[in-house]
Amino acid sequence: MVDSSRAAGTQTLARGLRALQLVSTAGDGLSIQEVAGALDVHRSIASRLLSTLADFHLVTRGGDGRYRTGTGLAALAAGIHATLRAAADPVLHELAAGLGATVSLLVVEGGQAVALSVVEPPGGAYRLSFRTGSRHPLGRGSAGVALLAAQSPSPGEAANVTEARERGFAATFGEVEPGAYGVAVPVAVEGLPAACLNLITSRAEIAGRAAPALVAAAERLRGDLV
Repeated sequence: MVDSSRAAGTQTLARGLRALQLVSTAGDGLSIQEVAGALDVHRSIASRLLSTLADFHLVTRGGDGRYRTGTGLAALAAGIHATLRAAADPVLHELAAGLGATVSLLVVEGGQAVALSVVEPPGGAYRLSFRTGSRHPLGRGSAGVALLAAQSPSPGEAANVTEARERGFAATFGEVEPGAYGVAVPVAVEGLPAACLNLITSRAEIAGRAAPALVAAAERLRGDLV
């Protein structure tokens, strides 16, 4: 028999994490009532959850009464990002060498795709690349599409996002860099931000054969993270 106090504690933790997730993904924050409605709990329970999160500076209450992400979340995100980078870097180096193209790990941050790690292929006189920390809007380019596909389906989402989720990868041309092919695979792991492995190249033949290797690498990365 499961101890009742332990079960209650687990439920409270799950609700608290879900409340944090809701606030962090809301563009203009959330009210106590909105959090209560999303969690299907009484307003007093939502208030206690948000107060506890505020005690740890994970959320903050504005003058309008709405809760938004707090400074403590930045430190938490930095630790999570470090974990993702450490797990992904060996995979990225293997992919870059094997495919002969620049590959990267990107995550969702607000409404943008942000590069956490970028690895260029060894050797070669010409390659496409970009800097760690580079960002572009979600929905643009293979990475932006794959990051949306790594999340739960949403009403009215773009057809290319649904297609990427169904086939396991996104492929685009010239959407972020003119003349560049992009191929990206979603990496969705419970408790971690939506991420993707992304390849960019000016060569159509590399882009055309990249998907299976990226899919296999993403599966390996997921296994290392769970």
